[in-house]
Amino acid sequence: MAEIVLKKANKNIAKWLYLGVFMLVIQIVLGGITRLTESGLSITEWNPITGALPPLNHSEWMTEFSKYKGTDQFRHIHADFSLSDFKSIFFWEWFHRNWARLMGIVFLVGFFYFLIKKQFKKDMIIPFIILFLLGMIQGAVGWIMVASGLVPDRLFVDHIKLATHFMTALLLLCYTFWFALSISVPSSMKTFNKSLRNTTWTIMVVLFFQLIYGAFMAGLHAATAGPTWPTINGQWFPSSMNDLSPGWKNFIDNKITVQFIHRGFAYTLLILVIIWTLKAKKVIGSVLFSRTKYLPLFLVLLQVALGITTVLLSPYGSDLVWLGVAHQFVAIMFLMSIIFMLYVIRPAVVQPGYF
Repeated sequence: MAEIVLKKANKNIAKWLYLGVFMLVIQIVLGGITRLTESGLSITEWNPITGALPPLNHSEWMTEFSKYKGTDQFRHIHADFSLSDFKSIFFWEWFHRNWARLMGIVFLVGFFYFLIKKQFKKDMIIPFIILFLLGMIQGAVGWIMVASGLVPDRLFVDHIKLATHFMTALLLLCYTFWFALSISVPSSMKTFNKSLRNTTWTIMVVLFFQLIYGAFMAGLHAATAGPTWPTINGQWFPSSMNDLSPGWKNFIDNKITVQFIHRGFAYTLLILVIIWTLKAKKVIGSVLFSRTKYLPLFLVLLQVALGITTVLLSPYGSDLVWLGVAHQFVAIMFLMSIIFMLYVIRPAVVQPGYF
């Protein structure tokens, strides 16, 4: 009887964590929309409690609009904005922040519910504390990122801080997803193959750097600097890749160099995933592995297609926003598929545990 109760408790905790994973995916996508619609600087203050409510009358709207008019982004890019235009970008930033507040409530309510019901095992407490710490760090990094765009001579948030915000969000997502898998996936569903797991780790390492450069692409609007394919503005190795001095700045500030590196990582990932899939075909694993082993290949092919389309259509306004968001979403799904494979594929039989 006690074992049945424990399994039921674990199942409910896993469902709660998967809800958190879903909400985190939505939050990251909302962050992408906020960035690509240039909405991130529309709210110039961070008020964790009172900021949950939007302006409720014309006077409050004009007050918020006046604050935004004090930014260089407004003066140099959006000086022709009407109040209606401002409301449209304000919405995305407000929604992004409030979805974060809602996530916090969902996590806190669930945590205290399961704690009061005594459904947590003792060895779950520390992982949950780490989860909450990661969430708080993510919120702090988010405000640091926004503040970076509110200083003189800044038209957008700093793209390095944007990448940091993006990567900490993905770290929180992966941690929560892994925790949920550790509770919900039985040992019988794992597959043991050291070689395939090593290849999965190689993909993960390349993907880590690719995601950073994806954030650089968004932060610098780098797609519009070379809206051609397969070459970049007619060149396989663009001559402008070394324009900045000192040389290292090209790797983080030169739009053409950033795009060249981002494309290179994409091709590398495609080749690695094809190799991984060919190896996976020969592995006799669990039912769960057999049903999902082609998912990374499908997602990486879709991601490459979306990436090419996004670059080619980047000069055409709203196309960049929604294609960019789709590109980001598939990147998240691809990352989660690799995390899933790292969890399911093990080098050898291991003792049960959460991590």
